[in-house]
Amino acid sequence: MKISIDIECSPEEARTFLGLPDVAGMQQSMTQMVQEKMTEHFTSMDPEAMMKTWLPSGVSAWEKMQESFMAQFSGEDSGAGEKKK
Repeated sequence: MKISIDIECSPEEARTFLGLPDVAGMQQSMTQMVQEKMTEHFTSMDPEAMMKTWLPSGVSAWEKMQESFMAQFSGEDSGAGEKKK
């Protein structure tokens, strides 16, 4: 036997019926605070500082990875030479 019940109510009515707290005010204040902090940090940082934050090792890691790929593709890798013999 299968029984289904459809209840139409707003989120506020459901929260009240189930006895849950209304956190809308707290959510709005937290969202506002996070937005202010993000805006503050982005306006105070210059592009170079942002790149240092996002890529701590800087561009050198990308250059090393690119050199490694180029060495593998051109056959300069020490392991590639041994496989050919």
